[in-house]
Amino acid sequence: MSVFKLAMNFIDMTKLPERLKKLRFERKLTQTRLAELLDINPRVYNRWEQGVSVPHIDTLVKIADILHVNMDELLGRTAVTSKPIVRNQKLLEIYKELDHLSDEEQQVVIVLLDSMVKRAKFNEILNK
Repeated sequence: MSVFKLAMNFIDMTKLPERLKKLRFERKLTQTRLAELLDINPRVYNRWEQGVSVPHIDTLVKIADILHVNMDELLGRTAVTSKPIVRNQKLLEIYKELDHLSDEEQQVVIVLLDSMVKRAKFNEILNK
């Protein structure tokens, strides 16, 4: 028996489907979007949330990374301790890179993002 199968025998996977659904809803992700981030077919992801099948351990690690939780939180062994900072994975990657820019370059990004958010809010008000 492989190490993976031995490890999976000791992990209670019954909480995984509900935990996946809960974390996905909290992060405002659809099943389709999470499947895209995992580079899998949405039907495969749906089977995990339905409890019909279980993802491989390396996929569980990817899911935990995308949902910004540790493995114990993902598997329901411990409570989720934090809310996601940024739901969009690409934005999160860029956010991490921004920290390496100079203060002056960061200020330019802040002004740009602030103006985009204000414009979106203004357009939202106009469209009501």
